[in-house]
Amino acid sequence: MQPNHVIAALTASPVLPWPFPHWQMHDVLPASVASALVTWMPDARFLGGESGGQRAGRNGRRLFITPALRAANPALDDLARLFDDGRTRATFTSCCDADLENAALRLELCLDTDGFWLEPHTDIGAKRLTLLVSLSMGAEAADWGTDIMTAEGAPVARASGLFNSGLLFIPSDRSWHGFLPRPLTGVRRTLIVNYVGPEWLATDELARPAPNA
Repeated sequence: MQPNHVIAALTASPVLPWPFPHWQMHDVLPASVASALVTWMPDARFLGGESGGQRAGRNGRRLFITPALRAANPALDDLARLFDDGRTRATFTSCCDADLENAALRLELCLDTDGFWLEPHTDIGAKRLTLLVSLSMGAEAADWGTDIMTAEGAPVARASGLFNSGLLFIPSDRSWHGFLPRPLTGVRRTLIVNYVGPEWLATDELARPAPNA
């Protein structure tokens, strides 16, 4: 059986309890998958800066890894299989207390440009787990990580923006995070991994349906 890269990264990452439980992971994706996500250059309409502080401000111009894209790109299929692996799901449950029963996999590649920012938010609702994997290149990208915040929206820490690092958390009423405005001298490339419950209505965004759907 092939080793599971995500499991290795998570088990090497202690939980950080404040201001909400989160994990700062490193070397999250296999090199072949990370490289494919970096060299993949979708249509320019998927690049964007100012969107009103919410990713929803770019709805219709967002890039989700769908079954059709998986069929056309073996690396994207490998990515989806990695996160849909029963071992990966079981490790998220045992290490992070994630409830992934009947949860579907959602994968989004974000290509943010100068002017981008995100208001404080928690991801509560249908999202059962959030993992943000940084895939930006260059020395300045180390400062492009997600800002971890208090319920009042005050930033208290910044996740690493180093290449192939990841911020993992279970959405709750404490999991406030965002992205404070700062210069982006290139494209901030981020893979967002979510597992979403059956109440998630935008099924066209899913990498594959829930296991029991």
